[in-house]
Amino acid sequence: MKNIALCLLLAGIGCKVATPESPPAKPQYQSEKITVPAAHAKEPVRKDFSLELANDYLEKGAVAWTRKRGCVTCHTTGTYMQVRPALTSIMGEPTPEIHELLIDELAELKQAETAELRKSTKPAQIIYIAAGLAEWDRHVKGQLSGETRSALKVMFEIQENDGTWGSLGCWPPLESSAYQEATVAAMAVEAAPGWREGLEDEKLKQGVVSLHNYLRKTKPPHDYARVLLLWTATKVEGLLTEERREELANVLWSHQLENGGWSLRTFAAPDQWGDGNRAAKLRAEKEFLSPSSDGHMTGLAVLVLREAGVPAEDPRLQKAVKWLLANQRESGRWWTRSLNTDKYHYITYSGTAYPLLALAKCGVLTSKLAPKPKTE
Repeated sequence: MKNIALCLLLAGIGCKVATPESPPAKPQYQSEKITVPAAHAKEPVRKDFSLELANDYLEKGAVAWTRKRGCVTCHTTGTYMQVRPALTSIMGEPTPEIHELLIDELAELKQAETAELRKSTKPAQIIYIAAGLAEWDRHVKGQLSGETRSALKVMFEIQENDGTWGSLGCWPPLESSAYQEATVAAMAVEAAPGWREGLEDEKLKQGVVSLHNYLRKTKPPHDYARVLLLWTATKVEGLLTEERREELANVLWSHQLENGGWSLRTFAAPDQWGDGNRAAKLRAEKEFLSPSSDGHMTGLAVLVLREAGVPAEDPRLQKAVKWLLANQRESGRWWTRSLNTDKYHYITYSGTAYPLLALAKCGVLTSKLAPKPKTE
């Protein structure tokens, strides 16, 4: 369990409160042959959108994390495998090295006792492994694999009685609540080709029912969770009524800013993120009363609204698309300030993956990338 223990140490199990913002000093991602510069608010905005640079950022970030950290984490390798496979037709096949990481970590986790797998960040790791492998099967392999089947089985073996999974609740927004983890788990089930339709194990069937009931009956802790619920409902047929889906979509629309984007910070009060220990940091930010649009939330909003059936031609979505195309940074990523610390801003990773999938859903990314060179 060496790699997993290292990941827990790097995640900071004590969930310490962040230090004040300071100029970035270290690269955001780095391994022996890869260096991704620090993410910061003052990084210049590109004059023209570059799909190549955005793809390069995603690939290098995930590979560098894999080679240096060797673990599945929600903010980078987990997000890569949850989102990147869906872009295969436009950006080419994802890097197999990340897929292999998930398989290796799954094999290691399966050696632990069930009680151990319910602790700390392990439930989140297992859920993201299942989601990533399922997305790979759907978009890359085209059929259900034994690894995905195994990951989903382990995921439901550690499911809690209320239908969700244990969570530390201290690394918002991607690992901040049992509710968030339940949405990722539910989408993993739907992504796995033919898995739910072919279920014969009654215990697994009941696990899926319990998960869906949890999402139907549990009040979302904030508007960000409502967005995740709507996203999940676009995948799980019959999870919510049309009236409830429309209500959630209206909540999302209500947060759109004048410039067409969305800000992550408007979707929950400071003390509602995770276990609330980031509240002081968030209230101390200079933009607390008027937060700026960011890549993570704008990309997620457009992606979810498109999957909820909003036409790409909708003027409000077109305004958001224009914001995304006009706000890519020189590195290829989109800026999003972390809710947790002002050091690495790993949220810019999902803040780049979501916009790319959102732009694809809006028909903006229509040409294929040239075959990418092998990452050194």
